[in-house]
Amino acid sequence: MLYLGDHLAEEQSSAARSAPVTYRELEGPDDSFGFLISARPGYNVERAICKGASQRLGRSIRSLYDLDEDYYWVGPTEQYLMATGRVYFRGLSYADLHRLQFDLETTALDPERGRIFMIAVRDSRGLETTLEAPSPGDEPRMIAELCALIRERDPDVIENHNLFGFDLPFLDTRAAKLGMKLALNRQGGPSQMEQYVDPYRRRSSKHKRMRFSIAGRELIDTLDAVRRYDFAARELPSYRLKDVAKHFGVATAERVYLPGAAVFETYGKTPELTRRYALDDVAEVDAISQRLLGATFALAGMAPRRFERLASAGPAMGILEPMLVRAYLQAGAALPRMAHSKYGGDDLHEGGALHLFATGIAEHVVKADVASLYPSLMRAYGIGPECDHLGVLLHLVDKLTDLRLGHKAAMRTATRGSLEFGLHDANQAAMKILINSAYGYLAAGKMALFADRRAADEITRRGREILGQVVAALRERGMALLEADTDGVYFAVPSAWSEQQERALVAEIAALLPDGIRLEYEGRYRAMFSHEVKNYALLTYSGTLIMRGVAMRSSRAEPFGERFLQKALRCALLGDSPGVREALLETIAALRNRRLTAEDVAARVRLTKPPEVYQTTRTSQREQQYEALLNAGRSDWTTGERVRMFRAEGGAAVWVPDETEDDIDTSGSSLTAQAAERRDYDVEHYLQVLITSYASRLRKAYSREDFEQLFRLDEQLSLFDQPIEQIQPRWIRCHVDAALTDQTSPAPETA
Repeated sequence: MLYLGDHLAEEQSSAARSAPVTYRELEGPDDSFGFLISARPGYNVERAICKGASQRLGRSIRSLYDLDEDYYWVGPTEQYLMATGRVYFRGLSYADLHRLQFDLETTALDPERGRIFMIAVRDSRGLETTLEAPSPGDEPRMIAELCALIRERDPDVIENHNLFGFDLPFLDTRAAKLGMKLALNRQGGPSQMEQYVDPYRRRSSKHKRMRFSIAGRELIDTLDAVRRYDFAARELPSYRLKDVAKHFGVATAERVYLPGAAVFETYGKTPELTRRYALDDVAEVDAISQRLLGATFALAGMAPRRFERLASAGPAMGILEPMLVRAYLQAGAALPRMAHSKYGGDDLHEGGALHLFATGIAEHVVKADVASLYPSLMRAYGIGPECDHLGVLLHLVDKLTDLRLGHKAAMRTATRGSLEFGLHDANQAAMKILINSAYGYLAAGKMALFADRRAADEITRRGREILGQVVAALRERGMALLEADTDGVYFAVPSAWSEQQERALVAEIAALLPDGIRLEYEGRYRAMFSHEVKNYALLTYSGTLIMRGVAMRSSRAEPFGERFLQKALRCALLGDSPGVREALLETIAALRNRRLTAEDVAARVRLTKPPEVYQTTRTSQREQQYEALLNAGRSDWTTGERVRMFRAEGGAAVWVPDETEDDIDTSGSSLTAQAAERRDYDVEHYLQVLITSYASRLRKAYSREDFEQLFRLDEQLSLFDQPIEQIQPRWIRCHVDAALTDQTSPAPETA
């Protein structure tokens, strides 16, 4: 940037007041990001850098992305927060937020073909109303009423489910077509909504996902929170609002359900029913927000990022790294550059331990877990990134761990369900997210400023040692080991043991571990089907079935197959082989007698190819998900989109629209309703799907001969068949002789 001459000045010099670009030298190694560059106005920084780099390198540099190893930069909001040490909403609880939800009801999904006829609005201070446009001429008035209502209520947060994917783009397009301005901003700020490409979901130039920002308000899409939740939980049936609301138990018994394409028609006949439907939508958005966004809100009080950005940011790069950068800037210290190549390079990182000790079904199962294993190892052994010469990461892990324990202690004294309990719970959950992301950040390679693969390797090495100690101790005591995964282990205990004895065993082994490492009793289960590492099914003592891993649950699963698998798994875990066979025969009969609908057999598939790519490969290989769309007249779609489809008689692929994808055909009939009524699926194909995709997941629960008998499509008995009642699963038994165990003692005896 020397080409600037007198236009460049040191920040503390007398010339700094008049110079458009200033710099400050930061303390640190020579090969670090050692200069902080500022300009008035701020966008002049990038212009000046690109111009200077073009001259220096002899080629055109148009963006800092072309110089990403020479410069580190963040957006203007983050710059301000890092420089001042301020954060959003410090000192407030989630209940203090003024949140407003709005949801559009439209005559079509495309704003070029349809319009808005109703907007449901609700806020956290008692508002609940609908704005309506019965005729096309009323739409401008209704949009103006929405803007006026939002300015009058003046919420901190505007939220909805799929806010960025549907509501805001639709509203923005309709306002533009009507020649209106969307004045949703707070007083004193620019009225125009800002649009930008979602930095966490960049796609091809044609299919980038856009996000919006409004001056003075935070825009929250609860779909982001749902995706983040399910990334870890892997338990949601879909990300649709109504499915999520049912899953979390926030859908009321009086909730109104209408097919997507029937909403406008219903409005013309029974408008009050449509109003209830729309208001139920925003009520569920409010409930899901309260359920999932408390921890994210708490993070906004810690990290130098906007609340709306934290809702979709990754915990390591999107939250933890900005906190590290803020600490270095506040200390006037240089940021590390190319740390990943100095402290581990591009070699493969050796992760945590994964062990599958047995397959089959075990009863009386216990889960023991090393609490926050990797953060505990970092604290106990002082393992941090070598490039972090200020020790900020370890300090954050220490401080946040202590604060989290304080919040958890306060939760135990607070009344469950109270505001005080919710505040402490949100804070401890937010701190847990950050603490547990520290190890992953070290192993993030080129993406992370403070990456140190050698430190990450040392953490996992010690983690494997700790888990090995726990496994060895359980084996010595005769427990039936099932699986061990990174920081926890499942094992079976004698059938006569009480929970007190199980806890005593875990406490006994915990006492053998190094200081700072806590082995905790996490839970007990009536039975477990051990299939593969991270793939298993659990049956609780209260009768709840828990399925984990892609071998047990699949995002593309056909509903009829999922129902069968859940029923068969429950029976298998109880040793009920006749029940397993009955579940199979019931499903076979339902398929053959066509008691199932197209929706029951439809698979949900994620699209990975844009239309232009699929057309180039279509002649050599046809894929049913794309053929289903083409057969329905859809020639455009986006990568990442999930669609439902089934195989009809004759092999044709048929698209089954979701409610949110619903449209009206030329006859005025709902495509979703049409598909739901169809029963012309390929029976023989789905009988094979039943066996190969669902029954096969229980193969490891039985011997080969027993499995073949239980899951044979033919109902005729074979000469070598045994009575179904005599078929038993492959039981995994504990090696401790229950007769030798003192059942009255709180601690089990060693076998």
